[in-house]
Amino acid sequence: MLLKLGAAIVLAIAVLAIAGPAIAPVDPSAQNLPLRLNGPSLAHPFGLDELGRDVFARILVGARISFFIAIVVIGVSAVVGTLLGAVAGYFGGWVDEVISRVTDTLMAFPGLLLAIALVAVLGPSLANTLFALTAIGWVGFARLVRGQVLRAREFEYVQAARALGATTSRLLLRHVVPSTLPAIVVQATLGMAGVVISEAALSFLGLGVQPPTPSWGSMLSGGRVHLLDAPHLTVFPGVAIALLVLGFNFLGDGLRDLTDPKQQGRRASSDGAPA
Repeated sequence: MLLKLGAAIVLAIAVLAIAGPAIAPVDPSAQNLPLRLNGPSLAHPFGLDELGRDVFARILVGARISFFIAIVVIGVSAVVGTLLGAVAGYFGGWVDEVISRVTDTLMAFPGLLLAIALVAVLGPSLANTLFALTAIGWVGFARLVRGQVLRAREFEYVQAARALGATTSRLLLRHVVPSTLPAIVVQATLGMAGVVISEAALSFLGLGVQPPTPSWGSMLSGGRVHLLDAPHLTVFPGVAIALLVLGFNFLGDGLRDLTDPKQQGRRASSDGAPA
Protein backbone atom coordinates (compact mmCIF):
# COMPACT_ATOMS: atom_id res chain seq x y z
CA MET A 1 0.00 0.00 0.00
CA LEU A 2 2.73 2.46 0.98
CA LEU A 3 4.73 1.58 -2.11
CA LYS A 4 1.82 2.28 -4.47
CA LEU A 5 0.80 5.46 -2.66
CA GLY A 6 4.36 6.83 -2.57
CA ALA A 7 4.95 5.96 -6.22
CA ALA A 8 1.67 7.64 -7.20
CA ILE A 9 2.54 10.86 -5.34
CA VAL A 10 6.09 11.08 -6.70
CA LEU A 11 4.98 10.20 -10.24
CA ALA A 12 2.17 12.77 -10.17
CA ILE A 13 4.50 15.56 -9.06
CA ALA A 14 7.11 14.48 -11.60
CA VAL A 15 4.54 14.61 -14.42
CA LEU A 16 3.40 18.06 -13.30
CA ALA A 17 7.01 19.25 -13.21
CA ILE A 18 7.81 17.90 -16.68
CA ALA A 19 4.55 19.14 -18.24
CA GLY A 20 4.69 22.46 -16.40
CA PRO A 21 4.85 24.76 -19.47
CA ALA A 22 1.82 23.01 -20.99
CA ILE A 23 -0.19 23.02 -17.76
CA ALA A 24 0.63 26.61 -16.79
CA PRO A 25 1.72 28.46 -19.97
CA VAL A 26 2.72 31.52 -17.98
CA ASP A 27 6.18 33.00 -17.60
CA PRO A 28 7.04 32.31 -13.93
CA SER A 29 9.14 35.49 -13.88
CA ALA A 30 6.52 37.76 -15.50
CA GLN A 31 5.41 40.47 -13.09
CA ASN A 32 1.96 42.03 -12.77
CA LEU A 33 2.41 44.56 -9.99
CA PRO A 34 -1.16 45.98 -10.03
CA LEU A 35 -2.45 42.49 -9.08
CA ARG A 36 0.29 41.62 -6.58
CA LEU A 37 -0.74 39.39 -3.65
CA ASN A 38 -4.05 38.48 -5.30
CA GLY A 39 -5.46 35.21 -4.01
CA PRO A 40 -6.31 32.10 -6.01
CA SER A 41 -8.56 32.57 -9.04
CA LEU A 42 -9.46 30.80 -12.27
CA ALA A 43 -6.67 32.63 -14.11
CA HIS A 44 -4.16 32.03 -11.33
CA PRO A 45 -5.12 28.88 -9.35
CA PHE A 46 -2.53 29.48 -6.62
CA GLY A 47 -2.68 33.27 -6.68
CA LEU A 48 0.07 35.83 -7.29
CA ASP A 49 3.11 36.64 -5.16
CA GLU A 50 4.47 39.95 -3.88
CA LEU A 51 5.71 40.88 -7.37
CA GLY A 52 2.61 39.71 -9.19
CA ARG A 53 4.14 36.45 -10.43
CA ASP A 54 2.01 33.34 -10.90
CA VAL A 55 2.56 31.07 -7.87
CA PHE A 56 1.35 27.91 -9.64
CA ALA A 57 3.82 28.34 -12.51
CA ARG A 58 6.63 29.01 -10.04
CA ILE A 59 5.77 25.90 -7.99
CA LEU A 60 5.93 23.76 -11.13
CA VAL A 61 9.37 25.16 -11.97
CA GLY A 62 10.40 24.68 -8.34
CA ALA A 63 9.39 21.02 -8.62
CA ARG A 64 11.85 20.57 -11.50
CA ILE A 65 14.58 22.21 -9.41
CA SER A 66 13.84 19.91 -6.46
CA PHE A 67 13.85 16.77 -8.62
CA PHE A 68 17.04 17.82 -10.39
CA ILE A 69 18.92 18.48 -7.16
CA ALA A 70 17.62 15.29 -5.52
CA ILE A 71 18.57 13.10 -8.51
CA VAL A 72 22.05 14.61 -8.94
CA VAL A 73 22.92 14.64 -5.24
CA ILE A 74 21.65 11.11 -4.56
CA GLY A 75 23.14 9.77 -7.80
CA VAL A 76 26.64 11.08 -7.09
CA SER A 77 26.40 10.26 -3.37
CA ALA A 78 25.32 6.69 -4.11
CA VAL A 79 28.21 6.10 -6.53
CA VAL A 80 30.86 7.60 -4.24
CA GLY A 81 29.44 6.05 -1.07
CA THR A 82 29.04 2.62 -2.65
CA LEU A 83 32.60 2.65 -3.98
CA LEU A 84 34.17 3.72 -0.69
CA GLY A 85 31.92 1.49 1.43
CA ALA A 86 32.65 -1.56 -0.75
CA VAL A 87 36.40 -0.96 -0.60
CA ALA A 88 36.32 -0.45 3.18
CA GLY A 89 34.18 -3.49 3.88
CA TYR A 90 35.95 -5.87 1.52
CA PHE A 91 39.60 -5.03 2.20
CA GLY A 92 39.36 -4.04 5.87
CA GLY A 93 42.59 -3.14 7.66
CA TRP A 94 43.95 0.38 7.39
CA VAL A 95 41.78 1.14 4.36
CA ASP A 96 38.65 0.44 6.39
CA GLU A 97 40.07 2.40 9.31
CA VAL A 98 40.74 5.54 7.25
CA ILE A 99 37.37 5.52 5.46
CA SER A 100 35.48 4.73 8.66
CA ARG A 101 37.16 7.56 10.55
CA VAL A 102 36.30 10.03 7.79
CA THR A 103 32.66 8.94 7.77
CA ASP A 104 32.49 9.04 11.57
CA THR A 105 33.92 12.57 11.57
CA LEU A 106 31.40 13.82 9.02
CA MET A 107 28.52 12.12 10.80
CA ALA A 108 29.51 13.82 14.05
CA PHE A 109 28.30 17.11 12.56
CA PRO A 110 24.60 17.80 11.86
CA GLY A 111 24.32 17.37 8.09
CA LEU A 112 22.28 20.50 7.40
CA LEU A 113 24.55 22.71 9.52
CA LEU A 114 27.58 21.39 7.66
CA ALA A 115 25.87 22.10 4.34
CA ILE A 116 25.03 25.63 5.48
CA ALA A 117 28.66 26.19 6.49
CA LEU A 118 29.97 24.92 3.15
CA VAL A 119 27.59 27.06 1.10
CA ALA A 120 28.28 30.09 3.30
CA VAL A 121 32.01 29.72 2.59
CA LEU A 122 31.70 28.88 -1.11
CA GLY A 123 28.87 31.29 -1.87
CA PRO A 124 25.18 30.68 -2.60
CA SER A 125 24.51 29.07 -5.99
CA LEU A 126 22.99 25.96 -7.50
CA ALA A 127 26.41 24.39 -8.12
CA ASN A 128 27.57 24.99 -4.55
CA THR A 129 24.27 23.63 -3.20
CA LEU A 130 24.83 20.44 -5.17
CA PHE A 131 28.40 20.18 -3.90
CA ALA A 132 27.48 20.81 -0.26
CA LEU A 133 24.64 18.29 -0.21
CA THR A 134 26.75 15.68 -2.00
CA ALA A 135 29.67 16.23 0.39
CA ILE A 136 27.45 15.07 3.27
CA GLY A 137 25.20 12.70 1.32
CA TRP A 138 27.73 9.97 0.46
CA VAL A 139 28.43 9.19 4.13
CA GLY A 140 25.20 7.30 4.72
CA PHE A 141 25.71 5.18 1.61
CA ALA A 142 29.29 4.36 2.61
CA ARG A 143 28.30 3.11 6.06
CA LEU A 144 25.37 1.14 4.69
CA VAL A 145 27.39 -0.54 1.93
CA ARG A 146 30.31 -1.29 4.26
CA GLY A 147 28.01 -3.22 6.58
CA GLN A 148 26.38 -5.05 3.67
CA VAL A 149 29.77 -5.98 2.17
CA LEU A 150 31.12 -7.26 5.49
CA ARG A 151 28.21 -9.71 5.48
CA ALA A 152 28.22 -10.50 1.76
CA ARG A 153 31.92 -11.35 1.51
CA GLU A 154 31.33 -14.37 3.75
CA PHE A 155 28.59 -15.83 1.55
CA GLU A 156 29.33 -19.29 0.24
CA TYR A 157 29.08 -18.35 -3.42
CA VAL A 158 31.55 -15.50 -2.87
CA GLN A 159 33.95 -17.85 -1.11
CA ALA A 160 33.53 -20.36 -3.96
CA ALA A 161 34.24 -17.69 -6.59
CA ARG A 162 37.35 -16.63 -4.68
CA ALA A 163 38.52 -20.26 -4.48
CA LEU A 164 38.09 -20.59 -8.23
CA GLY A 165 40.49 -17.70 -8.74
CA ALA A 166 38.12 -14.80 -9.40
CA THR A 167 39.87 -11.42 -9.26
CA THR A 168 39.02 -8.89 -6.59
CA SER A 169 37.36 -6.54 -9.06
CA ARG A 170 35.22 -9.38 -10.42
CA LEU A 171 34.21 -10.47 -6.94
CA LEU A 172 33.17 -6.94 -6.02
CA LEU A 173 31.40 -6.06 -9.27
CA ARG A 174 29.74 -9.40 -10.01
CA HIS A 175 29.01 -10.88 -6.61
CA VAL A 176 29.42 -8.55 -3.61
CA VAL A 177 28.13 -5.14 -4.72
CA PRO A 178 25.02 -6.49 -6.53
CA SER A 179 23.88 -8.07 -3.27
CA THR A 180 23.78 -4.58 -1.71
CA LEU A 181 21.62 -3.00 -4.44
CA PRO A 182 18.23 -3.47 -2.71
CA ALA A 183 19.50 -1.66 0.39
CA ILE A 184 21.06 1.07 -1.77
CA VAL A 185 17.79 1.65 -3.64
CA VAL A 186 15.88 2.03 -0.37
CA GLN A 187 18.54 4.38 1.01
CA ALA A 188 18.47 6.44 -2.18
CA THR A 189 14.69 6.80 -2.14
CA LEU A 190 14.60 7.88 1.50
CA GLY A 191 17.64 10.09 0.89
CA MET A 192 15.80 12.04 -1.79
CA ALA A 193 13.28 13.16 0.82
CA GLY A 194 16.14 14.49 2.94
CA VAL A 195 17.69 16.29 -0.03
CA VAL A 196 14.38 18.02 -0.84
CA ILE A 197 14.11 19.27 2.75
CA SER A 198 17.77 20.35 2.87
CA GLU A 199 17.56 22.21 -0.45
CA ALA A 200 14.39 23.96 0.70
CA ALA A 201 16.08 24.93 3.98
CA LEU A 202 19.14 26.33 2.20
CA SER A 203 16.96 28.30 -0.23
CA PHE A 204 14.80 29.54 2.65
CA LEU A 205 17.96 30.98 4.23
CA GLY A 206 19.06 32.53 0.92
CA LEU A 207 21.94 30.07 0.51
CA GLY A 208 20.46 27.78 -2.13
CA VAL A 209 19.06 28.41 -5.59
CA GLN A 210 19.22 32.12 -6.28
CA PRO A 211 16.48 34.36 -7.72
CA PRO A 212 14.95 34.71 -10.22
CA THR A 213 14.98 30.87 -10.41
CA PRO A 214 11.97 29.68 -8.37
CA SER A 215 12.63 27.38 -5.43
CA TRP A 216 10.08 26.14 -2.92
CA GLY A 217 12.29 27.22 -0.03
CA SER A 218 12.80 30.76 -1.34
CA MET A 219 9.06 31.02 -2.05
CA LEU A 220 8.39 30.14 1.59
CA SER A 221 10.92 32.73 2.70
CA GLY A 222 9.36 35.44 0.54
CA GLY A 223 5.85 34.62 1.69
CA ARG A 224 6.50 34.60 5.44
CA VAL A 225 6.12 38.41 5.63
CA HIS A 226 2.64 38.10 4.12
CA LEU A 227 1.25 35.36 6.37
CA LEU A 228 -1.82 37.43 7.29
CA ASP A 229 -2.63 39.27 4.07
CA ALA A 230 -1.55 36.56 1.56
CA PRO A 231 -1.31 33.13 3.25
CA HIS A 232 -1.35 31.39 -0.14
CA LEU A 233 2.31 32.39 -0.60
CA THR A 234 3.36 29.96 2.12
CA VAL A 235 0.54 27.40 2.06
CA PHE A 236 1.07 26.13 -1.49
CA PRO A 237 4.90 25.85 -1.44
CA GLY A 238 4.67 24.24 2.01
CA VAL A 239 2.12 21.69 0.81
CA ALA A 240 4.29 20.93 -2.25
CA ILE A 241 7.34 20.22 -0.07
CA ALA A 242 5.30 18.10 2.34
CA LEU A 243 3.71 16.05 -0.45
CA LEU A 244 6.98 15.30 -2.24
CA VAL A 245 8.79 14.38 0.99
CA LEU A 246 5.85 12.23 2.05
CA GLY A 247 5.83 10.52 -1.35
CA PHE A 248 9.54 9.68 -1.19
CA ASN A 249 9.20 8.42 2.39
CA PHE A 250 6.23 6.21 1.51
CA LEU A 251 8.08 4.92 -1.54
CA GLY A 252 11.20 4.15 0.50
CA ASP A 253 9.24 2.44 3.27
CA GLY A 254 7.35 0.38 0.69
CA LEU A 255 10.55 -0.69 -1.03
CA ARG A 256 12.12 -1.58 2.32
CA ASP A 257 9.15 -3.79 3.20
CA LEU A 258 9.28 -5.35 -0.26
CA THR A 259 12.98 -6.24 -0.03
CA ASP A 260 13.07 -7.20 3.66
CA PRO A 261 13.27 -11.02 3.98
CA LYS A 262 11.53 -10.86 7.36
CA GLN A 263 8.58 -9.02 5.87
CA GLN A 264 8.46 -11.47 2.98
CA GLY A 265 8.46 -14.34 5.45
CA ARG A 266 5.60 -12.82 7.41
CA ARG A 267 3.59 -12.30 4.21
CA ALA A 268 4.25 -15.87 3.12
CA SER A 269 3.20 -17.17 6.55
CA SER A 270 0.00 -15.13 6.53
CA ASP A 271 -0.81 -16.25 2.96
CA GLY A 272 -0.22 -19.89 3.86
CA ALA A 273 -2.09 -19.77 7.17
CA PRO A 274 -5.32 -21.79 7.29
CA ALA A 275 -8.51 -19.79 7.11
